[in-house]
Amino acid sequence: MIVVTGATGSIGRALLTGLSGHEVLSAVRRPADDLGSPYALADLDDPATIGALLSPGDRLFLNSSLWPGVVDAHRAVIDLAAEAGVAQIVTVSVRDAAPGGRLGLGMHGLIDAHLRQSGVPWAVLQPSGFMQNLPGDFAGGTMYGAYGPGRISYVDARDIADVAAALLTSPVGPGRAYVLTGPEALSHAEIAAEVGKALGRTARYVDLSVPELAARLERQGLPQPLALDLAELQAQTGDGSWAPVTTTVRDVTGRAPRTLADFLADHAAAFS
Repeated sequence: MIVVTGATGSIGRALLTGLSGHEVLSAVRRPADDLGSPYALADLDDPATIGALLSPGDRLFLNSSLWPGVVDAHRAVIDLAAEAGVAQIVTVSVRDAAPGGRLGLGMHGLIDAHLRQSGVPWAVLQPSGFMQNLPGDFAGGTMYGAYGPGRISYVDARDIADVAAALLTSPVGPGRAYVLTGPEALSHAEIAAEVGKALGRTARYVDLSVPELAARLERQGLPQPLALDLAELQAQTGDGSWAPVTTTVRDVTGRAPRTLADFLADHAAAFS
């Protein structure tokens, strides 16, 4: 059986589609009859509820949003999966994750390190920026950021799900990190131009300095330390380190990753 956490998210829902025909159980916090597949109520805030769903030989897809307790919760679930004798854990991390990194980079880095040392066969998916975040970023037609002119190779969450589905339904291989990108790297000014062309209306990217963006985020309600960290993280990922594209999606799934134009054609309504 394949146990899926994060099933109601953009990656999880796409993953369930990719796992059609396989024995799957989704772990969800509240009833989710719209998933169209079996589920059980469980909560990462109570790791034992996830552990109770696991049996020897199962595969576990471990994914969730970030919250202050995410590191302890994921590490506890990994330990319970090891005790249960699962055959593999596939987890969603982030590109350049490392202990001590800013925000999600550091959180995921701690989780990934624990997984590698768990004794459970593992696969760590390390995507770059999600295309699915762009509709929110361009709310009102304008995106504000501190990325500078650097390019980022955004990836469609559906491609992340397709890679996960391929790994979860293939013979378990050696532990490996998979850096996932789309087929192209674009600056945010270029992304804004593509968004505007696809939607038939003006979209723009306004680049701010780190202090300017941090101040803007504070005005929107983020606490000062978090606002500054987020602004600095944008500058860090916009320095060119997230520009290189990989062939991982094609290597694992046998097809090319979706382009930004593909995503925009499928999600134009999300920018309303």
